[in-house]
Amino acid sequence: MSNWAHNQTAARDEFARKLLAGMWGAAVSAASVDGLFRKNLPSRPAGRIVVVGAGKAAAAMAAAVAEAYGPAVEGVVVTRHGHGLRAGESSGAIKIIEARHPVPDAVGLEAGRAVLRSVENLTADDLVLCLLSGGGSALLEEPLPGIRLDDVKVLNKRLLDSGAAISEINCVRKHISAIKGGGLAVAAWPAPVVTLAISDVPGDDPSVIASGPTVPDPTTAADAWAILRRYAITVPPNVAAVLDDARYETPKPSDRRLTKSEFRLVATQADALRAGTDIALGAGFKVVNRGTGIEGEARVVGGEEAQLALRHAEQGVPVAILGGGELTVTLDRHGSGGPNREYALALALALQECPQIWALAADTDGIDGADDGAGAIVTPDTLRRARQGGLDPSAALRHHDSGAFFAALGDAIVTGPTRTNVSDFRAILIFGTTST
Repeated sequence: MSNWAHNQTAARDEFARKLLAGMWGAAVSAASVDGLFRKNLPSRPAGRIVVVGAGKAAAAMAAAVAEAYGPAVEGVVVTRHGHGLRAGESSGAIKIIEARHPVPDAVGLEAGRAVLRSVENLTADDLVLCLLSGGGSALLEEPLPGIRLDDVKVLNKRLLDSGAAISEINCVRKHISAIKGGGLAVAAWPAPVVTLAISDVPGDDPSVIASGPTVPDPTTAADAWAILRRYAITVPPNVAAVLDDARYETPKPSDRRLTKSEFRLVATQADALRAGTDIALGAGFKVVNRGTGIEGEARVVGGEEAQLALRHAEQGVPVAILGGGELTVTLDRHGSGGPNREYALALALALQECPQIWALAADTDGIDGADDGAGAIVTPDTLRRARQGGLDPSAALRHHDSGAFFAALGDAIVTGPTRTNVSDFRAILIFGTTST
C-alpha cells in the first residue's frame, strides 16, 4: 500500500471511529435523566409523596425527584452495584440500595421488602411515585410464599442462559413474585400510583418494563409454563405449586386496585435512535433505521445485518444502518462479553474485511451482559489485526469470548455505568466509493 493510500485509510478510520463515538454519545445523552423529569412529574398531593423504584437509572432518577420536590419526599429505590449516587448528588430522604444484577441477591430481596413496607397503610390522599428503568426486574424481588431466593436465582440464571427474550423472562419472573406484575400497585392501594419509566424493552410495553410492578399483567401462569417448556427449563416442586395455584395469578386489567395507576414513559429506545440518526445525517450519510424491536440470537442477527450492509456497500453511496432492541445469547459455555460484543464479532466475521464498513454495538447502560464492557467497534481490519495478534475470531465466537477478543484488540467500549438504560444501540457505517 502506498503512503498516500495508507494515509487515506487512516484518515477514514479516524473519522469513522469519531462518528460512531459521537452517535453513541448522542444516543446515551438522549436517554439520560437530566432534563427528562420536570415535565413529567405529577402535582403535589394533599398527603405524602412516597418514592419507590428499581433499575440502573434508579439513583439518578431519585436524585432528580428529590431536587424537584425538595424535602417533601421519602422512600426507597434499588439500583445495580456501581450505579448509585455520584459526588455532589443527593436523594434526600429517598434511600438508595445497591444490589446484584442480573441474578438477584439477598440485598435485592431486602430492597423488595423495603419497597413494599414503604407503601403500606397509605391513603387516597397520598401519592406513590414509582421510578423504573432497565434492570429493575432482577433488582427488585419478593418471592411468593413457598419460593426461596435460591429458587429465584437458579430460575433467573437458567432463563438468562436459555436465549429467551426479555418479555418471556419477565413473564416467568412475574408469576413467582409478590411485587412484579402489578403487585406493587396492589400493595399501595388505595393510594394513586404514578410511574415514570425509562424503557429498555422492544415495543415499550409497560407490563414488560421491570416486569410491570405497577400495571395489570396480560400474561398468565399458563403462559409462564409454556415458556418454561419451550426452553426445557425444569422447576422444583415448590415453584411448580405456586405456578399452579390460582390464588397467586397476577392482577388483570379489570382489577379495581390498579385503576388509580398511571404510567408515563420518559425515555425510550426510539429517542436514542433519533439522536444517533441526527448525527449520521449531519455527516452526510443516508440512514436506514431498522427500528427498536430487533430481537434474537446475537450471532444470527450479526450475520444477517452484515449481509444487509454488504448489499448497501455495492451501491457505492454512504449509508448508516441503525437499530436497537434486545439481543440474546444462548450459552453452552461461559466466556467474557455479552450480546452486543457477540453481535459485533459475528458481524466482523460475516463482513469478511469489507473495506467500506465500520460498526459499533453497545448497551446504553454501559454494561453488556454481566461484566464492565459496554460493547465494541468493528473495523475493516478487525480480523486481520486479530490474526496478527494470535487471536482466533471463529473460536472466540464459538466460546462466547467476544469480550476478551475485543479487549485484546483495543476495540472494546468501556464507559462505566451510564445510569440510564434504553437497551442496545447498533450502528453500521457504509462509506461510499467517493466518501471521506
